[in-house]
Amino acid sequence: QEQLVESGGGLVQAGGSLRLSCAASIRTFSSSSMGWFRQGPGKEREIVAAIHWSGRITYYVDSVKGRFTISRDNTKNTVYLQMNSLKSEDTAVYYCAAGGLWPLDAYRINNWGKGTLVTVSS
Repeated sequence: QEQLVESGGGLVQAGGSLRLSCAASIRTFSSSSMGWFRQGPGKEREIVAAIHWSGRITYYVDSVKGRFTISRDNTKNTVYLQMNSLKSEDTAVYYCAAGGLWPLDAYRINNWGKGTLVTVSS
């Protein structure tokens, strides 16, 4: 199965923290760079964070640097997005993605999760 299954979304107050998880198949996870994208109200989908298949290279959009951390656990075939100091503008549907090429961007991705909603109250 190549499904990506996100979890961990919910409602949190500004300044709070939340951790998103994305479970992948062994086949997908072992050979794919992984990333998180989000689409907020009135916004286009944007890259939030990405991690190379080796785990040695990461990328963060400027707006989340210092607040979000992406990581991957090879024993669980799972990628995480730890979100701290959340702001109202972080409110969005967050999508997990997998891709075979680096850098990871939407045009190179054909494997998406269904999304999980994160709502940050002001």
